[in-house]
Amino acid sequence: MKNPIKRMNLSEILKTAFNKSKQYILSNILFTAFVLTSVINGVIIRHVTVGNTLSFKPFLADLVVVLVIASFAYFLKPKNRFKYFLAWAVFLCLICILNGMYYKNYLSFASVSFLATLTEVGGYMDAVFEAIFDWSDLVYLWQIFTIVFVHIHLKKKKHYEEVEKIEKSKLRFLNTIVVSLVLLGLFISMVTTLDISRLHRQWNREFIVQEFGIYTYQLNDIMVTIRARLNSMFGYDEANRLFREHFTSVPNYQTHENEFTGIFEGKNVIVIHAESMMSFLISDRNRDWEPTKFNGIEVTPNLNRLASEGMFFPNFYGQEGVGTSSDAEFTFSASLMPSSTGTVFMNFWDREYITTMTLLRNLGYHTFSVHGNRGSAWNRQVMHPRMGYNSFYYYRNAFTIDETIGLGLSDKSFFRQSIDLLLNIDEQHDNWYGMFMTLTNHTPFSAINTYSDDTGWLFEVNARLEILNELTGEMEERVSPFLEDTILGNYMKMSRYADEAIGQFIEDLGEAGLLDNTVIVIYGDHDNRIRRSEYNRFYNYDPLTGTVRTIDDEGFIDVDEYFYELNRAIPFIIWTPNLVGTEFNRRIYTAMGMIDVQPTLGNMFGFYNRFALGVDIMSVEDNIVVFPNGDWLSNRLYYNSSRGAFKQIDPNLDITQEYLDHGRERVDILNGISNAIIVHDLIRRVGNNLDNELFEEGE
Repeated sequence: MKNPIKRMNLSEILKTAFNKSKQYILSNILFTAFVLTSVINGVIIRHVTVGNTLSFKPFLADLVVVLVIASFAYFLKPKNRFKYFLAWAVFLCLICILNGMYYKNYLSFASVSFLATLTEVGGYMDAVFEAIFDWSDLVYLWQIFTIVFVHIHLKKKKHYEEVEKIEKSKLRFLNTIVVSLVLLGLFISMVTTLDISRLHRQWNREFIVQEFGIYTYQLNDIMVTIRARLNSMFGYDEANRLFREHFTSVPNYQTHENEFTGIFEGKNVIVIHAESMMSFLISDRNRDWEPTKFNGIEVTPNLNRLASEGMFFPNFYGQEGVGTSSDAEFTFSASLMPSSTGTVFMNFWDREYITTMTLLRNLGYHTFSVHGNRGSAWNRQVMHPRMGYNSFYYYRNAFTIDETIGLGLSDKSFFRQSIDLLLNIDEQHDNWYGMFMTLTNHTPFSAINTYSDDTGWLFEVNARLEILNELTGEMEERVSPFLEDTILGNYMKMSRYADEAIGQFIEDLGEAGLLDNTVIVIYGDHDNRIRRSEYNRFYNYDPLTGTVRTIDDEGFIDVDEYFYELNRAIPFIIWTPNLVGTEFNRRIYTAMGMIDVQPTLGNMFGFYNRFALGVDIMSVEDNIVVFPNGDWLSNRLYYNSSRGAFKQIDPNLDITQEYLDHGRERVDILNGISNAIIVHDLIRRVGNNLDNELFEEGE
């Protein structure tokens, strides 16, 4: 008799629980709709980005955040809650849309610091959206329509009036918070110390979304941004400790020598900051290091020649963050990683940095920068003098805007007008260092399709084939579209134009007698930020059929995430007219990052920076290139920190656990120390008196 009674009681309990749950949902329809649609959007964005669609852990985290947000609606009358839920739905949809677009193009997630830089693209927002926007990015808007539809339906049924009669809003608020805390406790039980560490540092955004969900990521991003501002006021002691621990063992003078030491001492320097230029155009690692061609014609013949006649570093990578070109300038010149929050040029411009320009000025050089864009872009008018440039020549204050392509003065006009500027500087100064920043090869690359000149300029990115006509027995030409009318195709055309501009500049420099005592340094500032699907077409297009090969087809190349990341290499070339045929005319395949440029050039030109975080690439056999998101690479492997996985590059080089641990340690050191230097202005506050301070403390 006892068992039936127990079964009956259990049945009644379940029935009661079901009825109460049903009553709760029916009297909280709008609340339920908001929670469900928000969580589903969180699942969708993970599906289209990091891919862990069915993972319970981030689902739970999203649910907790959404429940807490929704709970505060109980402080409003039922009829007024629609506006509250709609406002939050719009905000959460925008988070998903923005992050979906950002990830699709940059394989990372947007941050508050990224939004703060949108003023830098305000003048060409249309250009940015042309390059990255797709209508599928708006899929998340279904949530807003659902909320509106549910509201209209409930309003017609006079639902809100009925709920107001029976609802105890404060009790429901407390119940919701209690449920949220229980779910939060369950979530915390699943979190590891590694998860917490990565959440705190926020370097690996992909990992955070993968493990914590999109809403926790965005909330954490806001907190990290605020914490960075507070740390500049309150985190000094810890930053100072890290700084001194790292640099006390670093001597204040160069201790090594190699065959490149001092080879360019006393030479003038022209640096060409080549917008969006990439190494695969010059030497494609996926095609036996051959240059990229269309119908037998090289895309970058001038850069190819300079690379073959000078020193060329095909495994050179940018290490920029949200500051893109400005971060490239900073890492190139200061041998520090970019700021983890915001950008150095806009948020930390008032710090002291030891740059290549300041070091050359100490050697008697006149330093200057030249750009065809407005001086206020990336705060350069303010930042360039602080970086050590004596002069900054830009846009209308230095150039006649006689030809515009894309965002501003065309590269060909820019370089042509720069010759007279250089002649004047050369006349007044014995030694000089000039940075020339190109502009034309900037996204969106479609502007090249409107360009024309007296020569009828045209560069085709189609595929022309000679096909046998079986009926006539004669060979006929067939033209397959290949990359025509694609973003990557337009990029190829724009890169061809930029290469021509650089080639003409080098020729004009020679004719003006400005190459006799000058070293040309060319570097790409960052990759072209074109999505992976475009590269899949480039590497797998079959011109015979006009189709893109799939995994089952012969000759298929798997353009996976590792392929894409390794292919983002940018060019670094050091060239003088008399290098060709010498022992210095070579390719250096050692993996190299932007922060390694200053120590490498310093060894050649005779300057040294104690606080450089990079290495002289000519003095190492195996170098680790660290990225701001926590990933890293070497000649052995590419390590994806969010997955804790790697792809081996050279099967002949061993990969041990000790090597992996060393790489991860290098990531922590470079990103951590660099951020401490930037945020707390440690070079000014500690660095200049580092040895004296330690001596006094020792006594």
